[in-house]
Amino acid sequence: MRTPLARVRNLGASHSGTGDFWRQRLTAVAMVLLIVPVITVVIMLIGRNQAGAKLILGSLPIAIILLLFIIASAWHMKIGMQVVIEDYVHSEKLKIASVMANNFFCFVVALASIYAILKLSSGV
Repeated sequence: MRTPLARVRNLGASHSGTGDFWRQRLTAVAMVLLIVPVITVVIMLIGRNQAGAKLILGSLPIAIILLLFIIASAWHMKIGMQVVIEDYVHSEKLKIASVMANNFFCFVVALASIYAILKLSSGV
C-alpha cells in the first residue's frame, strides 16, 4: 500500500532502490566493456621491469582506460557493499557506521588508484 505522495513521486518503500539498482547495472556494463582492455594492459606488463611498466602505464590511452575502470569498479563496489550492509546489518547505529566506513574505504581506494595512474601518466 502506497501513500498518495509516494504514488506521485513514484517511489517505493526504500525511496532510492531503483536508482541504485540501475547505477549498479550501469557500472557492471562499463566494467564488462573495459575488462578486455584492462586484461590486455596486464598481459603487456608481464615480464616487464619497472621502467617498461612505467612506459606502458604512462601512455595516455592506457591511463584513460585504467581511470575509467577504477571509477566504475569503485562505484560498483560502493553500491554493492552498501546494499549488503543495508540488508543484513540490523542495528541502526552499526548500519550507519558501516555505510560511512564503506563510503570512506571506496573513496580512499579510488583516490589512491587515480593518484597513482595520474602520477604515472604525467611522468612525475
